[in-house]
Amino acid sequence: MKKRNNHIKRLTAYCFVVAAFISGALAQSRISPVIPMPQSIQPREGVFVLSDQTPVYSDPISKGTAVRYFLTELLKHKGLALSRNASSSLPAVKFILQSEKRSKDALYQLDIRPEGIQVKASTEEGLFAGSVSVLQIVRNTALKDKKLELACYAISDAPFYNWRGLMLDESRHFFGKEKVKDILDWMAFYKLNKFHWHLTDQPGWRLEIKGYPKLNLIGGIGNYSDPLAPAKYYTQDDINEIVAYAAARFIQVIPEVDMPGHATAANKAYPEFSGGGNEKYPEFTFNPGKEATFQYLNNILKEVNVLFPSGMIHIGADEVHFGNDNWNKDPAVQALMKDKQLKDLKEVENYFVHRIADSIVKMGAEVLAWDEVVGSSLPINKTTVFWWRHDKRAELMKAFNKGFKTVLCPRLPLYFDFVQDSTQKIGRKWAGNFVPIKSVYEFPDKEILEHPKSKQLVRGIQANIWTESVSTEQHLDYMLFPRITALAESAWTNPLKKNYSDFELRLKRHLRLFAESGLYYFDPFEPGKYKEFNGPVQRKNMMPDTDELTRQERQIK
Repeated sequence: MKKRNNHIKRLTAYCFVVAAFISGALAQSRISPVIPMPQSIQPREGVFVLSDQTPVYSDPISKGTAVRYFLTELLKHKGLALSRNASSSLPAVKFILQSEKRSKDALYQLDIRPEGIQVKASTEEGLFAGSVSVLQIVRNTALKDKKLELACYAISDAPFYNWRGLMLDESRHFFGKEKVKDILDWMAFYKLNKFHWHLTDQPGWRLEIKGYPKLNLIGGIGNYSDPLAPAKYYTQDDINEIVAYAAARFIQVIPEVDMPGHATAANKAYPEFSGGGNEKYPEFTFNPGKEATFQYLNNILKEVNVLFPSGMIHIGADEVHFGNDNWNKDPAVQALMKDKQLKDLKEVENYFVHRIADSIVKMGAEVLAWDEVVGSSLPINKTTVFWWRHDKRAELMKAFNKGFKTVLCPRLPLYFDFVQDSTQKIGRKWAGNFVPIKSVYEFPDKEILEHPKSKQLVRGIQANIWTESVSTEQHLDYMLFPRITALAESAWTNPLKKNYSDFELRLKRHLRLFAESGLYYFDPFEPGKYKEFNGPVQRKNMMPDTDELTRQERQIK
């Protein structure tokens, strides 16, 4: 009898172990694949079977943007062609635009049950975000016999930050319309909504301006690797096409026209407006002492404001001191300083920035600029500051104290031209530090989040890809993926709900999507899986290598 009881005990213990193993395996298999992590997500029992026979219903009062995107992406990635059929009795995918918010805290609500899928929201943007979450579940589900068995969830979701941005520098190296659209597709897939487009700088001017055609025809010649490369730029038709493409994905495109520094390409085209530079940075500035300079730039900005309906123009306004030496001897600048009683070149810079900002505000647009403008007198309610100098946290605190709206994009950890792993050579470091995906995920830190003005003034976060060391699409992908996923979750998900271990489990499923899409990406779980990209052929004597950049404390963008 005793042996029998011991046998029962052992059998019971074994069953508990098996049950625990099965439970753990099932739990892991039911981990949501959605990135960024939703505000609330609860697994449901059963599966929803999606096939060519599944009808899709769109609320008649909706514009149908989310449905068009959903159907197009489903066909593109799974080969399933669904039809709109409101009268069908089959289990359906429904997009419902509610006249009133079901929950004041939810941008969208998604309910996946065996009997159907419902996406509900009070805005078109909410329906679109819900469709993206469905698509992430779809793309992480294997197609069998032209059917998808989707795991069921109840999701209620809203973003933590309204500004979820990515900046691409195309002055240093130009990538073209199709690559930009590809980036916009991935941004939409991860619910990023601001595309900051750095279109003018020292190596090239990439934007057609009808009133000044030499800007793109002459200023567009060359790039960071080759100063004699044929002119490359976006026509205004290209701009219109890309802006519309982004808008269909609820992404705003924000142009940057750099001034008063980083103006070398523009000054090649129209030297009469140059303020000069120095030996290292020739023709680096616009001339703030000439009234004609402001008329010239105002005309340019008027065209830019028409092309980009975001109502925001980024003017750069950074690193002017790198190449404003000539202002000390320029007669027009010296006369300006005497007339306006400007005591030094920083006050000349502030005078320039204030005048340009005033013009932009009169156009009905908002002024965006790098954190060097914190000390200026720009209008607080019409300006957003981009904090990029991670080693100058005092500038961020000064922006908070003055009441500036702020976008957080510090070099560490949000410059994606910085290498991702200690073994990588092609890209930048800062005093030996680099930008692994975990550091992106863990931003912002506690000090920023708990600052008393953070909730009121921080619009959001943004990663920046400067392209001195990035000249090909393949290398661009290698630097962007998979860090874009960590950026998305840091921008969208409430910091209290973030969990890096959980994120890693979801990330592994998304690496497969990168591979299926033909991306050349970095695998943080197997750093040696793909060799580091060889990088571009750099123009000799143009810029020192990464370590030399650190030693000289040069922060050229």
